[in-house]
Amino acid sequence: MPLDSRDSLREEFDRWAEAGRGEGMEQEHLPITLPVLEKMRLAPTDNVLDVGCGAGWLSRRLAKLVPEGRVVGMDISDEMIRHARRASLDFGNLMFVTGEVAEIPWQPHFFSHVISVESSFYWPDLAAGIKDILRVLHDGGSAWIVINYYRDNPHCHQWGDLLAVPTRLLSSEEWAELFRSAGFSNVAHERIVDGSPSPDVYTGRWFRDAAQLRAFKSEGALLVCGTK
Repeated sequence: MPLDSRDSLREEFDRWAEAGRGEGMEQEHLPITLPVLEKMRLAPTDNVLDVGCGAGWLSRRLAKLVPEGRVVGMDISDEMIRHARRASLDFGNLMFVTGEVAEIPWQPHFFSHVISVESSFYWPDLAAGIKDILRVLHDGGSAWIVINYYRDNPHCHQWGDLLAVPTRLLSSEEWAELFRSAGFSNVAHERIVDGSPSPDVYTGRWFRDAAQLRAFKSEGALLVCGTK
């Protein structure tokens, strides 16, 4: 990853962490993540990597699901990792590391599952990231990427202009092709509809109004998965 891209990503998500935005991710992303956890069929002894873990909300949930395994949460933001560690002191099977997906600081063939929720469209080198995910998976292991910002959902395209760092707006099939090119098999993609309640009036910055938010959620998040 170019140094300026890595530094700008780290600085932006350090700012998010300092503003407390990492802790709010669970409420926003849980409706699209819970169905994926069911599909993963985790065993108690599995080892799981959470790429772009933020403040660790998903890593902590995973750690409860694999009590005899290990969960590693990784994020490019040092500040996010500090927040995650502070909130996770009660977990003996969970650790956090600072790192980037193109150079995951872990040995090959270790993880049974890798999951990334709402971080992959920030990766400067998507192909390198997916290839390194393949490296750290053991044979038969699987990768699961959940993406709310993708080309097939027209109600999110405006996000690119609102974010302070570059993003990659790819189609479902382009994501699947990245998996296949990296060497994954059984590559598939599907939509995970967000059925959570929507406000009658929307006052945030990400959507035009409540109607667009509802349309976005009904299109669903993109799940891309593959097996090593």
